[in-house]
Amino acid sequence: MESSGAVVSIDMPPYDKDGAGQPPPYSGAWGAAGGLGTLEPPRDFVLWSFFNTVFCNPCCLGFLALVFSIKARDRKVLGDINGADSYGKTARNLNIAVLILSIIVIIVVIVLVTNPIYHH
Repeated sequence: MESSGAVVSIDMPPYDKDGAGQPPPYSGAWGAAGGLGTLEPPRDFVLWSFFNTVFCNPCCLGFLALVFSIKARDRKVLGDINGADSYGKTARNLNIAVLILSIIVIIVVIVLVTNPIYHH
């Protein structure tokens, strides 16, 4: 690949000590959306995803849920409500799938261990 030699610069205002030029605060970004008053920020489910990643991670779905949770948190920090909501819902669905699969595995293990047919 050849480079065109053009220099690209991005003009961004510096953050001042008095707060000018800073992104909107966390709570203000949600209150201004759609003119509906104060909206609840979308959930990112990071703690639930972290728990599933560490303790019950069938087929790496817990890790995948953690990835989507972190993406949702990043979108929330940037003020992208729709993106944060979308990633948050995906993380929630993956966490539910992990929970259901983990419960099924636990039940199967209990049944196999307590079943007298399999004892020698």
